[in-house]
Order: sequence, then structure tokens, then C-alpha cells
Amino acid sequence: MVVLSGGRFTVCVHQLHSSPGFTDSCYDGLYPGHIQTTPIQKALLAVGSGVAALQNPYRHDMVAVLGETTGHLALINLRDRMKNDPEGYTILTERPRIRLSTLDLSRMASLPDGSFGREYLRFLEDNHVTPDSRADVKFVDNEELAYVMQRYREVHDLLHTLLGMPTNMLGEVAVKWFEAAQTGLPMCALGAVLGPLRLNSSRLQSLFTSLGPWALQNGRRSRCILSIFYERRWEQNLEDLRQELNIEPPPVILSAANKRST
Repeated sequence: MVVLSGGRFTVCVHQLHSSPGFTDSCYDGLYPGHIQTTPIQKALLAVGSGVAALQNPYRHDMVAVLGETTGHLALINLRDRMKNDPEGYTILTERPRIRLSTLDLSRMASLPDGSFGREYLRFLEDNHVTPDSRADVKFVDNEELAYVMQRYREVHDLLHTLLGMPTNMLGEVAVKWFEAAQTGLPMCALGAVLGPLRLNSSRLQSLFTSLGPWALQNGRRSRCILSIFYERRWEQNLEDLRQELNIEPPPVILSAANKRST
């Protein structure tokens, strides 16, 4: 349901993404949970979710709706890049999911420091996040593109690990600059442009003089981040994986402390 009133709109979209009570009658058969919308409805959803996400960037449900309703052309490009990569093609074929139910956390904890799996688990623990917080796709009107969006959403925390960025505002903005250059998703570009408005002067200086240029350069030149079967790379050394993907280590080390500080 699309409602023009800002407050009611936000509630409705949140329910679409979080309600566990959906049945088969709520989607048209493209994939479980799919909600068919017209172009006008998508435009209204995009505007409403964009305003809500701007007011509170930690409203992941609003960010999710914005990405789904504005990313069609970028998703086609990402899908084609995956198809043209042997590892990416395997991912599109096997459709792996990154959830707590698919991760062997005990095994990852036993991996040596510096391995990708151990550093990813450390990121989850230090930043108090979980892969299960990523909403399921609802508004993408193509089953294969919906999986591409879902995969992008679920590798976001893995990208934080690869880039060495925490989940505070500066870290999130740096990741969004990388993602904007890498994926072309309008949602990422919007976050890259508007995110700096929430930073204080010292963090703005860090973004514009070091982290931002580094993120853009690496986003443009790195291998497609969706074409990596991360679930088969847990034992790989993080630095070796960065070299394989053509990602340089961050020029500034950010702390995970004070997660929401600007």
C-alpha cells in the first residue's frame, strides 16, 4: 500500500519489509515476498523512502526500499557482469545466502587471525551487527535481478571487512563512495552525496582528503564485488583477497567504537 502522508507511508513500507505474516496471496509468483507495483507507485515509494532515509540513515528498511525502486538499470549491469565472470556465474546459478543459518560461526572463530572468515566474524562482533538484519527484497520485478539485489545487500558487511571500515557514519559513507563507483546503484550515489552532510569538520576532512579518493579509486578499478563466492574464501588471507580484488588497504584506520558518532 502506498500512502502519501510521510508518517503513514513510513509505517506501511516498514510493514511490507518486516511482517512475518505474508502468504502466497501477497505476491504474484516471481519470488516469495514479491510485491508488484506500478511505475507511479515505485516513484512514490522512492520519494518517501528517500526522505525517510535522509532523516535517519540507520533506517535500513527505508534504504532497502529506495534501492529496490531506483536500481533497475544498475542491477541489469551488475547481473551481466556476474554472468561474464565464472565465479559470478556460479553464484547466480547456486544462489547462496549469507545468513546466520548458513554460517558456521564456530569454524570461523577457529580460523587464524588475518583470515577473511576470522576478520569478518570480528567485524560482526566489534560492530554488534548480524547478517540477518538485511531485509528481503520485495519490489524488484524480476526474479534474477531480485537475487542480485539480495546478494549486494548480504555482502555489504563483507565489504566493510574488505575495506576495513566500521559502521560509524564515516565508515558507512566511505563504503557508500566505494559502492557508488563499483555498482552504479542510485541509492549508493545518494548516500555518497548526502552522507557527508552528517559528518563533523574533522571527519569531513578525513573523507575528502584520504578516505573518499581511496574509496572511489578502488571502487572503479576493483573486480566486481558480487562475483566473489565469499563463502568459499573464509580461509583465505584477507590481504591476499584484497590483492586479488585489486583493493588497497585503507589509508586511515577507523575504530568501531562510538558507532553512531559523526
